[in-house]
Amino acid sequence: MSEYHIPVLLKESIEGLNIQPEGVYLDLTYGGGGHSRAILDRLEGGVLMGFDQDEDAVAHMPEDRRFIPVHHNFRYMRNFVRYYELKGVDGILADLGVSSHEFDEAERGFSFRFDAELDMRMNRKSRLKASDVLNTYSEEALLAIFRNYGEIENAGRLVGAIAKRRQEQSLLTSGDLYQGIQACIPKMKEKKYLAKVYQALRIEVNGELEALKEMLEQTKEVLRPGGRLVVITYHSLEDRIVKNFLKTGNVEGKVEKDPIYGHETKGFDLINRKVILPSAEEIQRNPRARSAKLRIAAKPVETNE
Repeated sequence: MSEYHIPVLLKESIEGLNIQPEGVYLDLTYGGGGHSRAILDRLEGGVLMGFDQDEDAVAHMPEDRRFIPVHHNFRYMRNFVRYYELKGVDGILADLGVSSHEFDEAERGFSFRFDAELDMRMNRKSRLKASDVLNTYSEEALLAIFRNYGEIENAGRLVGAIAKRRQEQSLLTSGDLYQGIQACIPKMKEKKYLAKVYQALRIEVNGELEALKEMLEQTKEVLRPGGRLVVITYHSLEDRIVKNFLKTGNVEGKVEKDPIYGHETKGFDLINRKVILPSAEEIQRNPRARSAKLRIAAKPVETNE
């Protein structure tokens, strides 16, 4: 029986949380529960709140008095911390991206390996599907999506091919999309190109970057001083946002000054100055870990200086 989801950088991320047995922790992307199980193994009187908007993931969440399941997007983190009257959080883990289970379920539409419906919704109660984006968005909107979210060099040609194809027939499946854009795909780079196309569509369907920005801003409020923030990213767009936030305290990466004293406001205290990457052994064991980057930081402790 294959694993529902193989946790990436498990040892490194759990160590980065610096777990205290009586502490309060959040796993913002429960997925297959690998990271959550490792956290629970280290808790004695503490609490773990696990978030996931995917009903398949929620169905696998444990019945454990120390565990609080939340079937919502992590952009609502602050609301649920308040609702459950958690006075402060000692650590937050966010393993961004798509779970192995979502990639491997053909009908979810996350992978170009299957000729399936272009769905890509992490929350299947939401209305917008990837097919809706392809068939109803203006060419200008599609161009922005593929340039900004996929960083696709020939985005103009790609959008032109999509626009032409959808005049002939609706793009409803991955096969429809492939046939429509085949001429745009560089030779010898098919998988990499399609991965960028699917990434761009998935980010748009799920509002991933906006949700990430909202969540990061909320960490400043919910984390206790010294509390750890551990984030695993899988592409440059996510990683840039996380890096900017940890360095400056805002997702734009702007250096701001205190309006009273004029001091430059700082972000989080970096625990690892250099980004942590998976080992060759882990990549061999789990190829989907190859693009992962781990960043660990702590909320600054106030001083009386």
